[in-house]
Amino acid sequence: MENHARKLYTEEEYLALERKAEFKSEYFAGEIFMMAGAKEKHNLITWNLLSELHSVFKNKPCKAYPSDMRVRVADNGLYTYPDISIVCDKAEFLDENTDTLLNPIVLIEVLSESTESYDRGKKFEFYRTIPSLKEYILVSTTHQKIEKYKRNQNSWILTESETRKPFTIESIDCTLHLEDVYAKVEWNEIKKI
Repeated sequence: MENHARKLYTEEEYLALERKAEFKSEYFAGEIFMMAGAKEKHNLITWNLLSELHSVFKNKPCKAYPSDMRVRVADNGLYTYPDISIVCDKAEFLDENTDTLLNPIVLIEVLSESTESYDRGKKFEFYRTIPSLKEYILVSTTHQKIEKYKRNQNSWILTESETRKPFTIESIDCTLHLEDVYAKVEWNEIKKI
């Protein structure tokens, strides 16, 4: 009987493959995981968030990176692609390729059906080990709701959006309005055959 062991990759092997690949993959504990594409709501919400952040950051030292910016979680070796990564002041990168961010202060995940439990659970557990991370934002694609986890010494405090009130991300001094985050998102879609 043959033993078909999975090939495990080093971080260096993963990065060499990833930098040549036509698609994105996450890496953890020697394994590489292909990422799926996003649906319309996810893309619209992400675009709206980036547009709002771009306006806020015009005269600030902060930068917002879309999901093509890889983030390395040094404590556990996870390489992943958050929907939006935010850094203020000087960005720190893994190497001269400047494609792997090390010091985000805010990470935003736009939830999708296939990744929501991972984004809320294990991924957030990994993210919490990033020393620079101050806030973790989860944005729903099923209804208008934003959740913010803010670092408070040794714990994380949850704040949820309220429909008519602005939503603030304190660490970057940014206020979001749900109607802007969810602009052009259609909730009562009719499936076409």
